[in-house]
Amino acid sequence: MSNYDDIQTAAVIRYPYLWARQARKGATEGRKDRPVAVGVRLARPDGDLVLFFPITTKQPEQARFAAEIPAMEKRRAGLDADLHLWIVLDEFNTDIVGRSFYIEPEPPIGQFSKAFFLPLLREFIARRKSFTEISRIR
Repeated sequence: MSNYDDIQTAAVIRYPYLWARQARKGATEGRKDRPVAVGVRLARPDGDLVLFFPITTKQPEQARFAAEIPAMEKRRAGLDADLHLWIVLDEFNTDIVGRSFYIEPEPPIGQFSKAFFLPLLREFIARRKSFTEISRIR
């Protein structure tokens, strides 16, 4: 039985994230599965809409809205605590749970704490209009 119930805010899953720079060059597929944070999941009759934020080892430029992930949060999220990791929040992918070619009904690899993730999410919501959405919905 497939179960997508665990794909909730602050969960970290593996997903073939499509970067905005790749989409601008015409790519329609992410190059590799990477950890992403589930931002928001919005209930919809035809399948829940979900926003994913990428997690990267490459330090984002100063102007980007991104946050370095503290060691404790990396452990909670099932990430490698020895790597420098950032969550990027000024671009995101959207997809539909249960209708996606990319979302698997597997348990998350981990989850960020509310204390770490919710302030970032509030800031994202406040600034959302200026960010780049890449829709993966077909």
